[in-house]
Amino acid sequence: MAAYQEVSGMRIGQALRGSIAIVAMATAPCEATAAQDAVLAELGQRLFPTIAQMSVQGAPPSLRSLLTQRLRRIDACGEANDCRIQALQWSDPEIAAVEAAAAKQVSGPTDETRAAVRRELSGLNSILRVYGAGEPPRYPDIDGPDSVGTPLFKADVAAAFASADAIKSEPVARLDQSVALALTLLDGANRLDAIAFEPLDRENALPAARAARLDWSRYPYTAIILLGVGPEVMGVPLSPMSKLNVHLAAARYRAGVSPFIIVSGAGVHPRRTNYVEAIEMRKALVERYSIPADAIVIEPYARHTTTNLRNAARLLIKLKAPEDRPALIVTNRKHGVSISSETFVKRNVAELGYAPGRIAPALSPLDFPFFYDPRSVRVDPADPLDP
Repeated sequence: MAAYQEVSGMRIGQALRGSIAIVAMATAPCEATAAQDAVLAELGQRLFPTIAQMSVQGAPPSLRSLLTQRLRRIDACGEANDCRIQALQWSDPEIAAVEAAAAKQVSGPTDETRAAVRRELSGLNSILRVYGAGEPPRYPDIDGPDSVGTPLFKADVAAAFASADAIKSEPVARLDQSVALALTLLDGANRLDAIAFEPLDRENALPAARAARLDWSRYPYTAIILLGVGPEVMGVPLSPMSKLNVHLAAARYRAGVSPFIIVSGAGVHPRRTNYVEAIEMRKALVERYSIPADAIVIEPYARHTTTNLRNAARLLIKLKAPEDRPALIVTNRKHGVSISSETFVKRNVAELGYAPGRIAPALSPLDFPFFYDPRSVRVDPADPLDP
């Protein structure tokens, strides 16, 4: 391990390229194809969908010049990974230049394309800082690499550089080296949460088919939004509060107030848990309360209450739920006080940039009507990593 830690990512990359060349000459295959990593390709498309559509060849001269300057800046660091992490980050003027180029290269509304570029490159910078430089994430209890502060961390970063060098020519990373490194840093830290349940449409195929033929006017609420409350004990699938929330949602469903239950929550508590709240709540609804599978919509990506509601809003839009009819958030008293406060509204704006909907006055300490905002579907479909 000590010897490995002394080898920089650049040296590993050089050795890898050399060994491939030797093997290629020795075996002389009749037909050769590129070795593409399907997982990193999917992760890149998920986290950087706008950037993945861009290329150096299609860029205007001004952006090509900027990208060349970035390469020189990175090369000037030599084999110093700390320097390279810093050099790979995107400055505000650089982001603005990519925004302008994307507005011409990428199809779609110009303002949305520009906003997507800024969001994706800002997120990429965060990944480099947290997973490459070891800076504290916004939510250290659930985010960031496990090796920070240990001798293994530098070795992991060196390995990520070597892996990034190996995949930098793949389509998803063709614009800039920083994309490849962000992906390999996440992969090395086993942070592939963003693609764990893709395609989500397949997971929700049964409720989607039901929604397509549904008479929404029969129900006062479009869906019951069931929020998870993560356990803090490793090995526990559902916390006592989550079990209470499941019971409340099942009772409302059986009362006929809504055709669907949206179970929302990722695998975040405790850190590195093997259980995903949405999956465990769906399991409890089916096995303990005999709720039909085509009435349960899973949302397994949200890691905070803000993204619970944002992602639930996106699913309501996909189901074509009427905008003028509310969903019903069902949760315990403590959580209810939190989501109905002005502080929660401000938190949405601070973390998401907008509120995903409006929470109407409570019907009870446990029941809160929620009107989704159609703008929720206009932002990046991936749950941000919040590093």
